Amino acid sequence: MTGTWVAVTALVVTLAATPAVMVLARRAGIVDRPGSLKPQSAEVPYLGGLAVWAGTMVGVLTGRPVVAVPLTAALLLGVADDRFGLSPGIRLLGEVVIGVTVASTVPVHLPGAAAIPLVVVVSVLLINGVNLMDGLDMLAAGVVGVAAAAFAVALHGSGRQLAVALCASLVAFSVFNRPPARVYLGDGGSYLLGTALTVLLAASWGEGVPTAVGVATMALVALPAAELAFAVIRRRRGRQSIVAGDRGHPYDRLVARGWSRPAASLTYVAVEAALATGVVVAVHLVSLTLALAVDVIAAVVLVVGGLASGALVPDRGPAP
Repeated sequence: MTGTWVAVTALVVTLAATPAVMVLARRAGIVDRPGSLKPQSAEVPYLGGLAVWAGTMVGVLTGRPVVAVPLTAALLLGVADDRFGLSPGIRLLGEVVIGVTVASTVPVHLPGAAAIPLVVVVSVLLINGVNLMDGLDMLAAGVVGVAAAAFAVALHGSGRQLAVALCASLVAFSVFNRPPARVYLGDGGSYLLGTALTVLLAASWGEGVPTAVGVATMALVALPAAELAFAVIRRRRGRQSIVAGDRGHPYDRLVARGWSRPAASLTYVAVEAALATGVVVAVHLVSLTLALAVDVIAAVVLVVGGLASGALVPDRGPAP
């Protein structure tokens, strides 16, 4: 199946599946209720990730079907967390298992025994990073959708099929997730997206892929990685548990300063689009120097942005 047909099919599948999962979420009671850390004033159904998964599988099954194992495991772990509120230890164990399955299904061309532990660590980081970034309508879906589009340009074969399907699925999902959102990704969706990014990044370090591609694509996951780093630093400085919720994320700080929620979300998407543009240029030129420069620029921009927004300052608001 060509990339065009993968995109069209994934788009149609997600558009059809999203209303259905919204009904399912309401009937099962898997909804996000208003609270001190919630921006909405009414219940919003979760399980949007299930619709994105359905569309993404179009690219997986026509490319590298075995990748369905970690992606499905991530979805199920997140849905279980949405429904039952899993403990941090159980979640971490599940994330490690997912990382091992990613390492087992997507060969990474790295020396020695570094590949498996490195992929596991990246999986845990990105699953939690995307989860933390999923705090405003269209934010996580928009950022990961842009990243997927850039991965589709950078990769070939099964990696491109997955990236195309993921991007198309998130475009379709955004029809329902744009402000005001009628459905959320839920933990199932954010865990799925974090795992998908890990799979795509691992594919960028596959055998036969130029080193410049692997180095450049690291910038595509810089936003969720920074989101997690900011949260850990902020919560440690505030002597809070690193798994405690707060309202200190950069997007929260922007909203607190008077920005509209859509503007805050679009700022993230715009930053990701700028980074993606640099990645695409570096990949097109197969320039390791430019790839390294894009990574450095990404790090500087995100650190400066985090400091300027106050994302490293402990949040004194109520915890859940």
